[in-house]
Amino acid sequence: MSKRSGRLVRCLWLFVAVAALFFLGFIAGWFAKRTHPGYTDTASGQYLQEFLGEMQPRRIREHLRKFTRLPHLSGTEQNLKYAEQIQSEWRDFGLDSVEMVPYDVLLSYPNASQPNYIAVVDAEGREVFNTSLAEPVPEGYEDVANIVPPYSAFSAQGQPQGDLVYVNYGRTEDFFQLQRQMGINVTGNIVIVRYGKIFRGNKVKNAILAGAKGIILFSDPADYSAAGVEPFPEGWNLPGGGAQRGNVMNMNGAGDPLTPGYPAKEYIYRSRLEDGVGLPSIPVHPIGYHDAFHLLKNMGGPIPPDNWKGALNVSYRIGPGFTEDFKNQSVRMKIYTNNQVTRIYNVIGRIPGSLEPDRYVILGGHRDAWVFGAIDPMSGAAVAHEIVRSAGKLLSKGWRPRRTIIFASWDAEEFGLQGSTEWAEDHAKLLQERAVAYINADSAIEGMYTLRVDCTPSLHTLVYQLTKQILSPEPGEEGLSLYDSWHKKDNWTDDRDAPRINKLGSGSDFEAYFVRLGIAAGRARYTKDRKRERYSSYPVYHTVYETFELVEKFYDPTFSRLRTVAQVRGGLLLLLADSQIIPLDASQYALALHKYSRSIATLAQRHLAAMQEHQVSFDSLSSAVDNFTLAARHFHERLLNLHTANALQVRVMNDQLMYLERTFIDPLGLPGRPFYRHVIFAPSSHNKYAGESFPGIYDALFHIEHAADQAAAWREVKRQISIAAFTVDAAAVTLTPPA
Repeated sequence: MSKRSGRLVRCLWLFVAVAALFFLGFIAGWFAKRTHPGYTDTASGQYLQEFLGEMQPRRIREHLRKFTRLPHLSGTEQNLKYAEQIQSEWRDFGLDSVEMVPYDVLLSYPNASQPNYIAVVDAEGREVFNTSLAEPVPEGYEDVANIVPPYSAFSAQGQPQGDLVYVNYGRTEDFFQLQRQMGINVTGNIVIVRYGKIFRGNKVKNAILAGAKGIILFSDPADYSAAGVEPFPEGWNLPGGGAQRGNVMNMNGAGDPLTPGYPAKEYIYRSRLEDGVGLPSIPVHPIGYHDAFHLLKNMGGPIPPDNWKGALNVSYRIGPGFTEDFKNQSVRMKIYTNNQVTRIYNVIGRIPGSLEPDRYVILGGHRDAWVFGAIDPMSGAAVAHEIVRSAGKLLSKGWRPRRTIIFASWDAEEFGLQGSTEWAEDHAKLLQERAVAYINADSAIEGMYTLRVDCTPSLHTLVYQLTKQILSPEPGEEGLSLYDSWHKKDNWTDDRDAPRINKLGSGSDFEAYFVRLGIAAGRARYTKDRKRERYSSYPVYHTVYETFELVEKFYDPTFSRLRTVAQVRGGLLLLLADSQIIPLDASQYALALHKYSRSIATLAQRHLAAMQEHQVSFDSLSSAVDNFTLAARHFHERLLNLHTANALQVRVMNDQLMYLERTFIDPLGLPGRPFYRHVIFAPSSHNKYAGESFPGIYDALFHIEHAADQAAAWREVKRQISIAAFTVDAAAVTLTPPA
């Protein structure tokens, strides 16, 4: 071969090598796009559309109808029958296994022979007015048995009598204003507060701390009526005889009050009833606004501030006691509610994964209801049922998810999230090692306006990406994506041009998985226009009026909104279980940490002089967030260049994504709340329903307002800042490459 020919061959080989490198780079980029958050694997994307398309409004309607015909309170025979029916149908749908998992927990019921009520009594002790013993039953349900009357689960028994004091919503600030600014002491009196703003159990706790010997809860039309809407059955507002049932415990994530921290199984030690966690020490009872009018109309004492006044035709005077003409009258509570250990049943279904069977994605929602529960929880249960059916259809065509999917129908959620918490405690070690994510399946609709999503920041990208692939269910928005519909109706108002996503608080079954175990979690539902519709929750919440007809006539006549929620929940489930790279996004967590660290520092600035005096600084937390942000950016750069054919490399990166949420867990828990262990997100100590960021710091700052020892209070703020800084910094380290 000549020198010239040799040079030509070498040039050809160089050209081939460069072309090969270019081709490999192209392939690597293609793989990177498939694995980077915001993209889905081709296989999972193909099955996603088939999965979402299988979900049918008429099927969801059928599921809702059959599960709302009869009352099914936890611990009752009918709730067990529904559990058995769900187990049977999930098997028929094609799940590989479905089991019933029992626990024996403390539940609470009214005394059938001694009904609970409130009375106004005269000087001779005669009852001159009694509150209703039951709600007026809606037409068509007159012959239905076992409708439990309105009551407050876990109320203490008792017949306290005393003067009545009105305390607005019963918030910490309401009691503070009453006692410090108005000079009214509730010790030894009975308080009446309106529902709304905060969890009812927090109202009861505040009343106990203030020295009240009983508390009456009522639903004011100002908080449970939408403008221009008739009461049920003509509309979807709360009738005057409707009263909100609910538990009034302060469990703080403990689950069964007698076995906190451990599953309520036969061999587990049970505390004595008097030592149960979170049980109130005073009688509690709910009433409707017709009865509340009769209690409030003759109230004496000062006229309250305008923001304490509801929509009843009364003065809302504060008391204590009644006006001069009725000053010899007082209020007596007669509460006979019983607490008893009762067997409950979770239904657990599984689809084992094909490649990573030891990695779990969970979809769980509760089944038990106060009465018929057409919205809470059965709108969610019907949606979950349709998701299971659609998954079964895919299985019949040869599909199997990469990771294991677990479906759960929880029991006793209404009694303090007990079914889901007991199962989490029972499997805590396993879940901490293997759980990828938890998708909640409680109520699927609470309004008729747009989507609402609450989730951990690492799920934000996936939620946005998925909702762009789902169509809006709204009339007049044909062809518009759910993302675009949601975006124009509920946009972020701060620093992001994207639909609003909320922090997770509590009040539903994701609590133990997210706040205690550190498992990425999210929930989605259809909601109201929160800017204009200011009523609390939805008007007939936890009443006998949550019927199938309520949903079909008013909330979702075509059941297309419920299908949309099914597609969001089901889509998240499938993509988390079937994508090669778990679609969690650490960079979104970094953005959230920046936002929330700035917010908590700004909150503290209200006490700038005291901060300077006590040498309080947020610099360490700010530095830790910067470190996390850098680590997250480098992590996703490595993810872009990941060689996805290398199963070990894929597993390593997936494990870092899966365990990210776990790194924010402090095993010691929050002060006074050992089962709330998430340092970044937890329910507010003053309102279980609201999620707070950096809750340890937030609570410490909240107590500054009322602390007698300011130096000690500021030391606690500094301690909580240090815990948060350490936790965020440690989380950053977990995103670095393995040694």
